[in-house]
Amino acid sequence: MSVKVKAVTEPVWLGEGPHWSQEEQALYFVSIFDQTVHKYVPSSGRHTKSKLDAMPGFIIPVEGKKDQFVVGLKREVVVIQWDGEDGTAKRLRTITELDKHTPENRINDAKADPRGRLFVGTMGHEYEPGKFHLKKGSLYRVDPDGQTHRVVDNIDISNGLCWDVKEKAFYYTDSFEYAVRRYDYDIETGNISNPRLVFVYKEHGLDGIVDGMTIDTDGNLWIANFDGKQVIKVDPRAGKLLQKIPTPALQTTSACFGGPNLDTLYVTSACMNRGVEQPPPCGATFEVTGLGVKGYPSVSVKLL
Repeated sequence: MSVKVKAVTEPVWLGEGPHWSQEEQALYFVSIFDQTVHKYVPSSGRHTKSKLDAMPGFIIPVEGKKDQFVVGLKREVVVIQWDGEDGTAKRLRTITELDKHTPENRINDAKADPRGRLFVGTMGHEYEPGKFHLKKGSLYRVDPDGQTHRVVDNIDISNGLCWDVKEKAFYYTDSFEYAVRRYDYDIETGNISNPRLVFVYKEHGLDGIVDGMTIDTDGNLWIANFDGKQVIKVDPRAGKLLQKIPTPALQTTSACFGGPNLDTLYVTSACMNRGVEQPPPCGATFEVTGLGVKGYPSVSVKLL
């Protein structure tokens, strides 16, 4: 099979946080600076969006609650109601507020672990395009009852979360570390421990930063290489770079598996002008087929 990369949505400013709903056969994602949540349905090609009152860092369905989603808005983790139509999203309630000690911070990237606990990260203020207050971010675990635990601190840009239950591993990236961390993961408690670097960009001649990522059923990571115009496939157990998938967008931001067989990789991107125009299709979400691998179903957030 040959790999094909195709833009399937119109460009957004900063696409992030793709989540595939197997139930709806639809992709959800956010555009952070546009303050919008998005839904793309591959079977019809329909792409809808709705504006919120702050910058969203992620959108994940609430388990068992139709049209309800957990969204990161600035520093708040909130529940919204959205039927997927243009302009109809509304905020329902706030679950928790993060980083109260650093009010300029914002949420960046989150996922539910295999048991539905929300892992959500933050980052420091971007005071100029591409320039951030460093070591201000953290990673939190939000349990179904809303109890919030800071599990990692001293982070630049919290990113790329995924789990391998067989390996008892949690993979995580702090973008300006230019590497992938592995933590030991206890599925029963959600606790993570014993961090170590398992893949370092400079050891493989890679430029750009480590952004969002996902994992396939073989245990390999698919990492958006922001400022690298590609997605890379990595074996985190051996620390090996296995494959590079070029994309038309310099600023690839994240990836998740979707489609009826979970064998299509959806890749979000950005078109931020940091001194150089990023013309279309930069900012589009891309559909990557022919990879010959499958992902796991995306997990919804469990709330009591």
